[in-house]
Amino acid sequence: MSTAIATQPTPLWEVGATLGEGVLWDAPNGQVWFVDIKGKRLHRCAADGSARQSWDAPGQVSFVVRATDGGLVVSLEDGLYRFVESTGEFVPFVKVEADVPGNRFNDGHVDAQGLLWFGSMDDAEEAPSGVLYRFDGKHVVRMDDGYIITNGPAVSPDGRTLYHTDTLDKRVYAFDLAEDGSLSNKRLFAEITDGGWPDGMAVDAEGHVWIAVFRGWRIERRNPQGDKVGEVRFPCSNITKLAFAGADLRTVYATSARKGLTAEELAQQPLAGALFTFRAETAGLPHHVLRLQE
Repeated sequence: MSTAIATQPTPLWEVGATLGEGVLWDAPNGQVWFVDIKGKRLHRCAADGSARQSWDAPGQVSFVVRATDGGLVVSLEDGLYRFVESTGEFVPFVKVEADVPGNRFNDGHVDAQGLLWFGSMDDAEEAPSGVLYRFDGKHVVRMDDGYIITNGPAVSPDGRTLYHTDTLDKRVYAFDLAEDGSLSNKRLFAEITDGGWPDGMAVDAEGHVWIAVFRGWRIERRNPQGDKVGEVRFPCSNITKLAFAGADLRTVYATSARKGLTAEELAQQPLAGALFTFRAETAGLPHHVLRLQE
């Protein structure tokens, strides 16, 4: 780990998630949200890890975002749902891939225009049935396909580049993102060659891309040209997603997973599945809310 990048990660909530993911900094409420996809759980805590609350989901919930009406939108296997905090209810919102029973959704990200970018994947992690979608608050549009596991939509500070991960191919792609939300010029941004698979991502204020590496014990920081310029090491191998948070956007929260670890590995990695936090030298970008339409 380079001290020029971040402090040492420490566990904030040893929740033991099977597949922790989708971490979100909910700035107006000072809360951290994240999910356990395989555990079918939605979690929330305060910035310091207190005020913990968890809800059982009726399916594999993979990400959570705030919307312009103050409510929450989450994904389940057959589309997007509104989550009602006061009752714990999951209310159907928009059906997506309800006719593709072998698929589920994975990562999601809202850009500065309020567009939600999210991907589907083969739950068996075998078929290239995954699709990258864009949701403008009313319509879901298919933007790219051919993925086995989609991951990590993230957008550059100027809003002109969208990054998206093909996890099993160990590649992160970049697209030109136009003002109208269209994508073009798909190209290779980075390839993970020194162990592990690229998972969730976040972009900092300097335009560097932070990539969580599943089975890699780390988060990598890469410059806008795709070159690795640093990493943050973790005490467990499966790092899945990160979010910049706090008043200065330099507090980072990161999810991890127990999925795929043997009994021996779990014994050696007691913090697997925890929510971690660390301080970064560079500020991140603020989280945006999904722009809903009538």
